[in-house]
Amino acid sequence: MSNILWKSLVVSPAVLGATLLVSSSAMAAPTATKEATTVETRATEVAPVSKESQILAQVTSVSQFSDVQPTDWAFQALQSLVERYGCIAGYPNGTFRGNRALSRYEFASGLNACLDRVNELIATATADMVKKEDLATLQRLQEEFSAELATLRGRVDALEARTTELEANQFSTTTKLKGEAIFAVSDAFSNETGDANNTVFQDRVRLTLESSFTGKDLLTTRLAAGNANGFSLRDKTNTPIATAVGTQTFEVGSTGANAVDIDKITYQAPFGPARVYIAATGGQHSNYAAVNNPYFFDKTDGGNGALTTFASESPIYRIGGGSGIAINLPFSKGVGPIKGSSLTFGYLASDAESPGANNGLFNGNYAALGQVNFNVGKIGLAATYVHGYHGTGSTLFDNDAGIGAVVGTSQANVLTGATSSNSYGISAAFQPSNKLSISGFVSYHNIVPETVGGSDKEAWSYGVGLALPDFGKPGNVLGVFGGAQPYSLTAGAGDIPYQVEGFYKYRVSENISVTPGIIWTTAPGQNSGVGGANDAFIGTLRTTFTF
Repeated sequence: MSNILWKSLVVSPAVLGATLLVSSSAMAAPTATKEATTVETRATEVAPVSKESQILAQVTSVSQFSDVQPTDWAFQALQSLVERYGCIAGYPNGTFRGNRALSRYEFASGLNACLDRVNELIATATADMVKKEDLATLQRLQEEFSAELATLRGRVDALEARTTELEANQFSTTTKLKGEAIFAVSDAFSNETGDANNTVFQDRVRLTLESSFTGKDLLTTRLAAGNANGFSLRDKTNTPIATAVGTQTFEVGSTGANAVDIDKITYQAPFGPARVYIAATGGQHSNYAAVNNPYFFDKTDGGNGALTTFASESPIYRIGGGSGIAINLPFSKGVGPIKGSSLTFGYLASDAESPGANNGLFNGNYAALGQVNFNVGKIGLAATYVHGYHGTGSTLFDNDAGIGAVVGTSQANVLTGATSSNSYGISAAFQPSNKLSISGFVSYHNIVPETVGGSDKEAWSYGVGLALPDFGKPGNVLGVFGGAQPYSLTAGAGDIPYQVEGFYKYRVSENISVTPGIIWTTAPGQNSGVGGANDAFIGTLRTTFTF
């Protein structure tokens, strides 16, 4: 080892000691208050440094400091730096002021004195700079920690190799992969419906790529696969009922055969004070509009909210879907009793990708939404209007999910020929505390056939939910939701299809939750009389893995 390296190794404690010393000075005395230190520091930054603070005198003995006593906790360290290396300066009045806050100027002056002394020692090559005791100590330490040094060297080399490999094979600097896998064991009970169904074990998996190019935008690309099929609800003659009552959220987007499909591509970005939402495929109104149903609503019909599509969100958001654009424009600055208010507009077309007749972005099925959002204290309110056009063979509440209707009875969903719809809804959520949430909605739908001779009809839906977050332990949710599935009263279908759902989401870990629940439906075919349907029950044990 060269002399210059030996000198540097021995002198380096001076730099380290000086740094620690001035840092300890900057922290001030243990008894000094944080407020006093802050005030003094700020005063130093904004006011000129006094002449006394600018002139620091070099000392050769720690005894020259009138305010340093042998009983001080840092006396020996200060003595070593002063008398061995001679790089500690004091004030002209003979004080060191070790218990006061240190200004940046004083820190720079003290550090510069030590660096000057180090350079002087290296340049002059003082004969006793490297003492025999220093060499012996260094050799002993080297031998004592040889194993640790070798291990540390190996770990650093391995870390550098892994870092190089990750940099060379990283997936993307702008994209994160998120995933969700749902395992669900379900069965249907009660009379004919119970006899016609068996216990099933179903799944759905979604892999989502979330990319951000500015830190404020979000490009979402999602792949999905699943094998879930709904239960066959039967009437008293054992005839299947054409209904979407009882549809569970993990059935939405399922191909039925675990075939992988790109079911969603959307992009969101700020545009001035507004936020723009663009869907190339798989867009839903609830992706961009506030639905006011906390703890029941899961933004992507995932596995962390309610069990059914009915309890998840108001059916008005299930009208249409697909490709289009939406914008959310705030108009309140968050002051006064009404705050966080905004306007939401959206347009989604179900057949935007098809250039054929009666298809495309504007000539096929579409749904245009307008919504006013208010926050009054702890209450969130929204008034929603949706105008839709539905071609022959369409269903009203289809969500562009590829499985027909996803909520409601056939009487509310089935449309005769080309049809226009005008829907009106109100939703509200009240959270008086972090342990309680109450939410609900009402929606009315006026359906007008476009063909001559068709008959208008009306449909209704309403529901209310009670959620107890963190019930049992943080992350758990106990929820109960009840109301009327979307229905339309017509001849032979005069009963209202009520549904009550209860579930308890138990958070096993940060990435795993288990949700047992029961779904009770009445009159799923809107007829509970002779030849109609008995009540049906669906029991589910849903396990959700997120990663």
